[in-house]
Amino acid sequence: MAETADDLSTPLGQETVRKKRRRLRLPFTAAQAIAVLMGLFLLAFLGFAVFNDNPFGGEPGARVAIRTAPHADEKPATAPTGAAAPVVKSAAEMAKQADPAGKRTITIIDGSSGARHDVVVSGDAPDKVESEAAPALMAGVDQRLLEKSRYGMIPVAADGLKPFTAYAGGTEADRARAGKMPSIAIVIGGLGVGAAKTSDAIMKLPPAVTLAFTPYGSDPGKLVERARLQRHEVLLQVPMEPFDYPDNDPGPQTLLTTLAPEQNLDRLFWHLSRFQGYAGIANFMGARFVVTDAVMQPIVREAAKRGLGYLDDGSAPRSVAPALAAGQAMPFARADFSIDAVPTSVEIDRALAKLENLAKERGTAVGIASALPISIERIAAWTRSLESRGILLVPLTTAMLKSKSS
Repeated sequence: MAETADDLSTPLGQETVRKKRRRLRLPFTAAQAIAVLMGLFLLAFLGFAVFNDNPFGGEPGARVAIRTAPHADEKPATAPTGAAAPVVKSAAEMAKQADPAGKRTITIIDGSSGARHDVVVSGDAPDKVESEAAPALMAGVDQRLLEKSRYGMIPVAADGLKPFTAYAGGTEADRARAGKMPSIAIVIGGLGVGAAKTSDAIMKLPPAVTLAFTPYGSDPGKLVERARLQRHEVLLQVPMEPFDYPDNDPGPQTLLTTLAPEQNLDRLFWHLSRFQGYAGIANFMGARFVVTDAVMQPIVREAAKRGLGYLDDGSAPRSVAPALAAGQAMPFARADFSIDAVPTSVEIDRALAKLENLAKERGTAVGIASALPISIERIAAWTRSLESRGILLVPLTTAMLKSKSS
């Protein structure tokens, strides 16, 4: 309502106008209103930041379940008198006792490609390296040659039968022929990590080629079972401490020179339980471990007692494995050299020719290789004409038995 001069001419009129203005005046200015709204917004934001502990809230994410293995350095409980191995708890129960503290990065070597995979782990085992329960029993495995351990079933000698003889490749006729001809055994190692290329080794190489599996991978048992169905002889590679450990880490549950004998034996049982049906064990890395008599002796003695053979990969010239195996009357072989140390066609072919010469000179030779595509290709081609040159390709166990008898 417009104000007139008459309204302002008297004191009463002036008072009336002041009352009208008070009724029409806003409680605060527009600038004040904006400031109040911004203050409320800031207060709400600070409250969310303080009381919400998710720093990535609102961003896309995924939940990953990590299963940890039993704590490796935990001393096993004493087994009942006369038991060959501690039978304490299931692997699932032991997993609940895993030490969650201390994450570390380990490098697992893909034996089929030579690639190194860095994996961040908590405790002693990376995701998918170990299942929550003990591995299922595999087809074609003699139940008499299995014994229960805290981690699952492990091999044992029983009733005069040994895993070495039960799971040896080849036939008696093959072994008889090997006694009369120069013989070569080829071992492909590092299998189990990298399923596709492991499958290539299984399917593309002849049955007389022995396949050595690490205990790692999401399901090594299935690959081992497939290898045995293709009539390949199988070895278990046991990770052992190299000189540059832990910068170079073979993987969870590695046998270490700093551990007590019972702790390394407990780790050995973990490895032995990952799958079944192998004729022997071999070192996986381990240049420091295999030259240390005090830590190697209990391992070789235990493996021999369980009826297994032993392959030394030949990477450590001062390895004590030959002498220890001889002391246990244990089937043994040492690789003469790595066939694909230089992974080119020319160098692999040259190494295979050198292996032939050794076999002709000594009667037996042993070569080791990885499952690189080029290695599988050249070895497969080489084996096709080997016998025409007067040399027999044999499983590793045949070479072990021949060396022992010669």
